[in-house]
Amino acid sequence: MQPPLVVGVDGSDCSLVAVDWATDEAARHGLPLRLLYASEGERDEDDVPPDVVATAMERARRRNPEAEVTADVLPEDPVEALLRAVHHASAVVTGSRGRGRLAGLLLGSVSLTVAGRARGPVIVVRGDRAGLEGTHERILLGAGEPGTSGAAVRFALREAQARHCVLDVVRVWHRPAHRPVDHPLLAGDPARCCEERAATLIDALLQDAVADHPDVRVHRSTVEGTARRVLLHRSAAADLVVIGVRRGHDRRALHLGRVAHTLLHHAECPVAVVPESH
Repeated sequence: MQPPLVVGVDGSDCSLVAVDWATDEAARHGLPLRLLYASEGERDEDDVPPDVVATAMERARRRNPEAEVTADVLPEDPVEALLRAVHHASAVVTGSRGRGRLAGLLLGSVSLTVAGRARGPVIVVRGDRAGLEGTHERILLGAGEPGTSGAAVRFALREAQARHCVLDVVRVWHRPAHRPVDHPLLAGDPARCCEERAATLIDALLQDAVADHPDVRVHRSTVEGTARRVLLHRSAAADLVVIGVRRGHDRRALHLGRVAHTLLHHAECPVAVVPESH
């Protein structure tokens, strides 16, 4: 049996949007869907939404009557529950905001912490209507440095194959800050060299993984600029943006760089954070 797609629910509107997205995602990949509600206790009974899990389960089954849906209610910290769940899941899905006192933040603390600490893929469901509904027919992959993007490449290719859409692989490059003038040992255009190096890195990153997905259309592009701005801009024309991260040894530490933070807070489509396995 394949590991389920786990979605965290808490009764908020954002978590219900995540349930909708996760239901469709589970159907694409032929996966069971597991709803997970975790809470160490509420400050006030009035704060507890009525029938949180039942409402989410009914919503999932109404969206896909054939979905295999299960649910768990755990009396523990939601972050720890989701971090443990990721070990037995194909991925963990969360909404972009919770329902607590910090619900007004751009990104909920639970989603941010889980994305920063999980040892498996975490997808934060956010974005505009087109991005949420998958109408762009494009997966966006930010090609990172060697050692950070292998798992992300494989994840993105599987997504593109399941959706029968284009995989847009982008590598950002930077023009040298100081260009040597009339240096006899440095021939050629430094900017051109940087761009060619970015293209070479994309080719190396895709070389082995693409062979396992011959039907996926892959578009490679190198763009001058910063990764944060380029990926954020392109997220407006994508159904999912995928980025790879390298985890440290400290399980409790957050390991998200500026690119990940920017996308998780501002992207126009769901964001998949995929840790590199070691």
